[in-house]
Amino acid sequence: MRSADWYGGNSKDSYIHRAWMRRGNPDSSFTATKPQIAIINTASDLAPCNMHLDEVAQSVKNGIWEAGGVPHNLPMVSLGETNVRPTAMLWRNMVAMATEEMIRANPVDGVVLLGGCDKTIPALLMGAASVNLPAIVVPGGPMLNGTFKGERLGCGTGVWKFSEEVRAGTMSQEDFNNSEKSMIRSKGHCNTMGTASTMGSLAEALGMVLPGTAGTPAPDSRLLQAAHESGNRIVDMVSEDLKPSDIMTLGSFTNAIVALGAIGGSTNAVVHLLAIAGRLGLNLTLDDFDQIGSRIPLLVNLQPAGEYLMEDLFRAGGLSAVMSEVEKHLDRSAITVTGKPYVDSLKGAEIYDTDVIKKYESPLQPEAGIAVLRGNIAPDGAVIKPAAASANLLVHTGKAVIFESIEDFHARIDDPALDVDENSVLVLRGCGPKGYPGMPEVSNMAIPKKLLEKGVKDLVRICDGRMSGTAFGTVVLHVSPEGALGGPLAKLQNGDVIELNVPARTLNVKISDAELAARAPSAAMTEALARPVRGWEHLYIEHVEQAHLGADLDFLRGATGSKTPRESH
Repeated sequence: MRSADWYGGNSKDSYIHRAWMRRGNPDSSFTATKPQIAIINTASDLAPCNMHLDEVAQSVKNGIWEAGGVPHNLPMVSLGETNVRPTAMLWRNMVAMATEEMIRANPVDGVVLLGGCDKTIPALLMGAASVNLPAIVVPGGPMLNGTFKGERLGCGTGVWKFSEEVRAGTMSQEDFNNSEKSMIRSKGHCNTMGTASTMGSLAEALGMVLPGTAGTPAPDSRLLQAAHESGNRIVDMVSEDLKPSDIMTLGSFTNAIVALGAIGGSTNAVVHLLAIAGRLGLNLTLDDFDQIGSRIPLLVNLQPAGEYLMEDLFRAGGLSAVMSEVEKHLDRSAITVTGKPYVDSLKGAEIYDTDVIKKYESPLQPEAGIAVLRGNIAPDGAVIKPAAASANLLVHTGKAVIFESIEDFHARIDDPALDVDENSVLVLRGCGPKGYPGMPEVSNMAIPKKLLEKGVKDLVRICDGRMSGTAFGTVVLHVSPEGALGGPLAKLQNGDVIELNVPARTLNVKISDAELAARAPSAAMTEALARPVRGWEHLYIEHVEQAHLGADLDFLRGATGSKTPRESH
């Protein structure tokens, strides 16, 4: 095993490695038959969705010891979407790089990846893929259902809904403040089909989670059981040499994209899956999401696209029940961490509540996957989530109302003099990977107050940033190339006529190619762009790729493997 390069033999170096790691461990801990397993743990008190992962890690440890392995807790940088500024996405690639480097640098034979909040599972998968040692994911699980005044209160989704009601004058500030106390009911990540729930589900669809684990609520004892069993399984995976590259094939990504459509998952999954595939050297493209996923029916009736929450989904049969309904769309060759085909894990799956999980023949929506748009505004692509959009706005023509930065937006959106009506198209730019930096979740712009007061609940909105998976509305995201690169978005002007046609997959401004090419990028937008001169932000801006490529760093594409050729002493 790989760890024998550290612990085997009688040299000075092996003496150092063993002596400092004894700490009460028996001699048998250092034999070649005992796999050394790192538990990559993103627990943090400042990442509230991941606070409970130390408890999960202990169950993983127990499972590793039981199976004959030696566990090691390896804390990793933790990202909490709710707290980190300017956006957690800025550091996804840093966590991925740290994960990769720490796995490679240490005497470990396999890894268990513990993540919860949005960026942690993608980052851990990216890092593990680059090293390509046996790996398994244990998702931290969603929190229990929240309620307010007898109604389900979805984490995140309720914030967007209630804040707009306060601005419209239909909800009191007191009720808004009181709802805050009701939203976060337990440990765990968002209980809507936001990015955290989406990526936990997609990690299972990719084959990297023990089947049936994703979506188990964080307080449910069955999560700890699954963690223990994952600890058992990683030891066997090491002996089998079952690696991420064996599991996460193009067929696995097909299954993940199918899952994304069926569950009504977050648009953020697009950039994450592209980045993970890039680490594996797989030719996954933005168009694959449309070609594979657009024909998939929406089966899961969860907020923000539906009514229920993750606890209800688990009760109704969970991800396995959903995927059994779309089995005909799945790649049957793709395997899981069990070494068996993913489709085999769906045998016997049942739907226990058809209000929560719809049958294939009677979906919430017949085609609900991510739609990829192109046109003279987004020559490299943009995405929209039809399941979360207003049907009447999926084909729309309106005049652009331009905001040069998020600060400009906040300063002017409720100005009574703002030239905007219910047909307008709000455009926010300078929010892409390089421009902000990090693609913040600001694309679901608030509706102008004067329109809210008239009963307008949705507008077409266009941005080169992202939006929370818990959000909703007719929002065009991830416009590529971004404004900061001088893309067409940077050249739009107030009053330009924008044409959105989701069925036709187009997004255009009605001016000639010659006029668009002749325009200079907005000086006001350019002035507002981030210009870090040191640290991670500087490195990020220099090397981050565009959204349609997964927004990874250009020097991290592909895999380096697990070899560490030089000793430390």
